[in-house]
Amino acid sequence: MRAVVVHAFGGPEVLRIADVPMPVAAEGQVRIRVQAATVNPVDLATRSGALATAGLLPARDVIGIGWDVAGTVEQTGPGVTGVECGDQVIGLSDRLDVPLGTQAEHVVLDADAVTAAPAGVSPVQAATLPLNGLTAAQALDGLDLKTGQTLLVTGAAGAVGGFAVQLAVARGLRVVAVAGADDEPLVRELGAELFVPRTARLGEAVRSLVPGGAHAALDAAVVGAAALDAVRSGGAFAALVAGGAPVPLRGIRVLNHWIRADATLLAELAALVEAGSLTLRVAETMPIDHVADAHRRLAEGGLRGRLVLTLQ
Repeated sequence: MRAVVVHAFGGPEVLRIADVPMPVAAEGQVRIRVQAATVNPVDLATRSGALATAGLLPARDVIGIGWDVAGTVEQTGPGVTGVECGDQVIGLSDRLDVPLGTQAEHVVLDADAVTAAPAGVSPVQAATLPLNGLTAAQALDGLDLKTGQTLLVTGAAGAVGGFAVQLAVARGLRVVAVAGADDEPLVRELGAELFVPRTARLGEAVRSLVPGGAHAALDAAVVGAAALDAVRSGGAFAALVAGGAPVPLRGIRVLNHWIRADATLLAELAALVEAGSLTLRVAETMPIDHVADAHRRLAEGGLRGRLVLTLQ
């Protein structure tokens, strides 16, 4: 079967479509025939070697690429319940050091990383949910805000930021969205009550709207210290990438959030999609053979939604 791998770190040109052995589901695992797999910034960081430089990924002869997946269960290992062959599912591969990621014709995942795909959406749309939706939801859980409190979301028009806005509003939070000026209509449609253009000095701009500053920030755009300055003393701050956590000034609780697979939470997010409370956004689709082009396009920036690789 075909899979996207790298044998050496570098630019998009190091990506290879390799012929690799068919994986077999072991105890507690399922094998998925992949229909769609999303391209995320973590894939670019894996391919380039940035994660290896950060000490998060050992050098290996073969490294698989891809975290999100949507497809059909075609094999279940011993002990698996709740998932059957033929089920349409979504899932998340949350390990870095793997020879096979989700950008492949078939992938094996632990059953507790897989849940039913949301009804009424295509596999391409469904594939955009696991990594970015779980990142936003788990970061919000870590911030532990109360109804009526104010959350600052940077990169609010992006994939993680857009989910964060909608999930925060669903939890009864007031959202201050930070994005490009042209994105104000979009983030307000997602539910943001207040808006600050990303070119503004965040501390002053946010405090002019929210006296004392926001109760917390979810820093999807990796703004860092400037976003921290918009948080009130004793508040909370969620950083989403390696090296992206600012110094916890003024007693602010800084959470360096790391994503984990969670089928139960992913099922809750899928239910929100079905209810129309969570919006799945696809920027572009490309066949898996064009994975290098997808990496180049993502690196250019400016996408509103995710790039999705299609298979079969």
